[in-house]
Amino acid sequence: MSNTHGGRQSGSRSVRKVPQHLVHKHDSAEVLLTDWTTHEGDLHTVHARWPRCHTFYQPHCRRFDPLLFVETVRQTFPLLSHAAYGVPFDSHLVWDGFSFEIDPQAMLIPQGRADVVLEAACTDVRTRKGCLASMTMHAEVRLNGRRVGGARTRFTNHSPAVYRRLRGERDLAEARRRALPPLPPLPPATVGRHHHENVVLADSGRADRWQLRADLDHTVLFDHPVDHAPGMLLLEAVRQAAHLNSFTANCMVTGMSVSFEGWVELDVPAWISVAPVGGNVLRAVIEQEHGTCLTAEVVVESVPPRTAGHPAVQNQADLQLSPRLRSAPGPAEAMCSGPGAVVLPVR
Repeated sequence: MSNTHGGRQSGSRSVRKVPQHLVHKHDSAEVLLTDWTTHEGDLHTVHARWPRCHTFYQPHCRRFDPLLFVETVRQTFPLLSHAAYGVPFDSHLVWDGFSFEIDPQAMLIPQGRADVVLEAACTDVRTRKGCLASMTMHAEVRLNGRRVGGARTRFTNHSPAVYRRLRGERDLAEARRRALPPLPPLPPATVGRHHHENVVLADSGRADRWQLRADLDHTVLFDHPVDHAPGMLLLEAVRQAAHLNSFTANCMVTGMSVSFEGWVELDVPAWISVAPVGGNVLRAVIEQEHGTCLTAEVVVESVPPRTAGHPAVQNQADLQLSPRLRSAPGPAEAMCSGPGAVVLPVR
């Protein structure tokens, strides 16, 4: 027996979205998921709609941003945790590990809408006192019917009392007050970006490592108050560091295997280093004074800026911000234009 929420879209009907609290977002405009169905045997089908352009997860080389793929998967595990496994909303979901791989050719932006389907299988589902304690989620992802990639994530669920024992008594307002101010960003082009607001790395004074920039006013990465650096910020830092180690502007991160080994604190400098492993694989490490917080292997591929027979998507660098977005607070990246473009506003 299946349990369906929302409705699948047909024709030109507007897209319904999953309620933002189910994916741990305060801004409903940042919700990518549209509906889901839970089947027997810990199997689930989740639907999403990708915007042709996004203020942070920007197209590159006519392809969707691989971190848009990651964010879609990330939204899926709180959704299933709450809706399918009954996790209370005051619980804390903590990433243990995450890996993904994508086909860069399948990430090409279509001329029409981009309908995404995730087939998720949850394994090693463990409970404690009748509540979900941890599980592993495997996801196969299709874009307009074509396989675009796969992902695997392992996460744990902690009650407020357990989280306090792990993290101590932490006041969110105090954590924000004590957070280090973001340093001047690296030049955007060196990390695959177009605007300074979306650069999450700063110069460290050394050629082989960079300092994390945690801008708490960034309305996508810091959509809601937290007492540590969010996982998506850390993955973006790894991606930008990989761009710094690439020899071509037309590079794309097509895979990561990440181990989250500790929280990255906001009031202590965090350092990111990347070194080649062999071929097109890099090893990334994020460290703070108390030790290693994250390790990752990253796959980087060179992709052609143009693909024969594929409809043109305007280059982001050639676009200008609308007057509304120029004056809006928070980060604002160039918008795409053209038929079918969807704009996710920055708030």
